[in-house]
Amino acid sequence: MTSITVEGVSKHFRQMDGSRLDVLEEVSLATDENDFVCILGPSGCGKSTLLNIIAGLEPPSSGSVQVGGPGEETNVCFVFQEPRLLDWRTVRQNVELALQGKGVPKAEWDERIQTYLELVGLDDFEGEYPRSLSGGMKQRVAIARAMAVEPDVILMDEPFSSVDEITARTLREDLVDIWQDQERTIVFVTHNAIEATYMANRVLVMSHRPSSVIVDREVGIPRPRSVDDPELIQMAEEFVERLETRARTQT
Repeated sequence: MTSITVEGVSKHFRQMDGSRLDVLEEVSLATDENDFVCILGPSGCGKSTLLNIIAGLEPPSSGSVQVGGPGEETNVCFVFQEPRLLDWRTVRQNVELALQGKGVPKAEWDERIQTYLELVGLDDFEGEYPRSLSGGMKQRVAIARAMAVEPDVILMDEPFSSVDEITARTLREDLVDIWQDQERTIVFVTHNAIEATYMANRVLVMSHRPSSVIVDREVGIPRPRSVDDPELIQMAEEFVERLETRARTQT
């Protein structure tokens, strides 16, 4: 189990015309071990950029990121908005590719593939190709692929935004069950306030660009939760209202 510490991270990019685009401004966050943190914010505010920085895919312009303890080797996996499966590989072969990439001994593949496909309810589909799967099933494969390498941290970038709401509800419930069973640290990016409040231990609300954290709040609603719970809905509405208030002051 691994914690994450982000301290004073800012990020800017140089645009084609030479001007500077400020995306993140002094962003700080800290997770506990086996935490589930949702980063909530409007499209284009830099949520995905922050995930890329945590993953080590993008350097911060300033500030620091620590995943795990000093000198500790950590295994970080990404689940993207689109499943990013290879259509010419079966479900099993897509998971195998991740195991191979992480250097997992081949002797462990069968057990891991069976375990994690069963965990997402797709153990009967390992020989199918992605073209024959629904959008929700493809995203389940992506989750199984990430879990199979047994990561310390899973970073998820709006993974349910491309499926219908009925499917998304089921995937949210399943992800929470998997997280509770597997004890991983999850950082989940979304622009859906109900989704964030339903799943997370803590919600961080990020402002419009240049983005900073304007709310860092424990959810505190007992599990299992319902998306129809008035307390949950009220909290989600408060997050949106805070964001709208901040947006008005920025204009």
